[in-house]
Amino acid sequence: MRMPRTIALLTCTAALAATTAACSGATKPQAAAGGGAGYDVSPTSPPAKGTLDSFTWSLYAEPYTLDYALAYDYPPNTVLANVCEQLFRVTPDMKIEPGLAVKYEQPDPRTLIYTLRSGVKFHDGTTMTADDVVASLKRQMDPKTGSPWGSVFKTVDSIEKTGPLEVTLRLGKADVLLHELMAASPGTIESAAYLAKAGKDYGTPKGGVNCTGPFALDSWDQGSGITLKKHAAYWDTKLAPKSDSVKFTFIEDPAARSNAFKSGTADGGYMVPSSSLGQLRSSGKGTVLFGPNTGASNLAVLDFHGPLGNLKVRQALSMALDRKNIIKAAAGGVGVPAKAPAARGAWALAPEKTPELYDTLPEPVYDVDAARKLVQDAGANGRTITLVTSTLAPEISVVANAVQAAGRQIGLDVKLKSVAPEAYSSIFVDPDARAGLDLVITSGYDNTPDPLEFYQYLRTGDFGNYGNWSNAEYDVAFDRANSEPDAAKRAVRTAELQKIALRELPIIPVYEAPYSVFLGKRITGAPTGIAQLYYPWAATIGAAK
Repeated sequence: MRMPRTIALLTCTAALAATTAACSGATKPQAAAGGGAGYDVSPTSPPAKGTLDSFTWSLYAEPYTLDYALAYDYPPNTVLANVCEQLFRVTPDMKIEPGLAVKYEQPDPRTLIYTLRSGVKFHDGTTMTADDVVASLKRQMDPKTGSPWGSVFKTVDSIEKTGPLEVTLRLGKADVLLHELMAASPGTIESAAYLAKAGKDYGTPKGGVNCTGPFALDSWDQGSGITLKKHAAYWDTKLAPKSDSVKFTFIEDPAARSNAFKSGTADGGYMVPSSSLGQLRSSGKGTVLFGPNTGASNLAVLDFHGPLGNLKVRQALSMALDRKNIIKAAAGGVGVPAKAPAARGAWALAPEKTPELYDTLPEPVYDVDAARKLVQDAGANGRTITLVTSTLAPEISVVANAVQAAGRQIGLDVKLKSVAPEAYSSIFVDPDARAGLDLVITSGYDNTPDPLEFYQYLRTGDFGNYGNWSNAEYDVAFDRANSEPDAAKRAVRTAELQKIALRELPIIPVYEAPYSVFLGKRITGAPTGIAQLYYPWAATIGAAK
């Protein structure tokens, strides 16, 4: 079976090894044969032509926090990307470049030495020091913080100030991913004095934040909106904001959000509702653009003691999924069937290896008769599988209904358990919230351009291993990959993890789609891809004319 659209790489200029730069590929499908929902992928929109007093940006939900250590979802990170910065930065074309650190050295596999940028000012006018970096990183490790990023630091033995602008991390064992994630939330730097002053109110509407980004938090009117103001003393002149302020609004209903785009109430927003893609693309009110994405929609097994503990049942459910029709219904036809749990968009860290390691994977099989036989062979005919669903996003219910229909065809009784959006989010952070559930639909993504990051979540005992799947062969292979500094060699070792995951299916791949953004006619300049979660995207937005 041939994919209906071709896949191509974006240009990459550097490889991640013991350097600070990396690159990643991106899904770039062409027009569908015979017409249909053709689309292109590019990392940025046309550059701005002028400045703005302000623009309004729509989020699909209000951030539950602006605490960098607790930010673990799209809404908070979309705001924080402009306010709080990391030691390194993921760029729109999926490279990793220096941020608040100008360089790092690794004299041996267990030592990371970061040299900090001098003269960086926090929003309150104070100057960033090594003490701020030590405090910010150690806070991620403190169990009292309750950070979902805490496990990133599990190999860290110590974090020390080793100079006025130098911080050294000493590790218990080699950990390539730890350094890469210094370009994401784990590497975020906040003022130590402000953390102490704000205390438990830090990151809340009452306590706020005080970081170094191109915008500062001006106000947070809970339930209504967040406003950022330009940081006049921002250190990176090439990212000096083109707008004096940004106002965020929160619109959970997809139809209402689409109407806000069409009416001009909102100038733009990421993660355009898939149900409105067609309308918005033909509305004449703005432009829908697609960018690089490291994410994919998957089914994660939550209980291996139930029917899905049998590999034949997992294989059967995968084979019964009509992925092409799911893409039409859930993603507006903009996407491709996923070949593996980690998306193709995360696989260009070593671009010369990507065609060999990902593109040559077979297309997912769609064979209902064979799936039905697998269920019978497993003695699982009539067994019940509970799949959790929610109104959190329209595509969740679409995929859930498709899985239920697939199960019905092959002899499985897939029951849908609908929960509130907040309860759905809890499934990913609270093991107790998974009780009684067999399966959940996830939209997992890599924060960095390295597929190894995704596969870390299948290690025994990892925070993101929602079903507590355990495979000794996998764990050994992961440590082997995570100790390899050469990007090309690491990619080969990551492919070993991919092979085991596809064989054992603790996660069932469904589809992957490009990132999306709507830009009204008044504005342009936004990055289009998932790098917006850690890149100050609002700084580049300005007047379209």
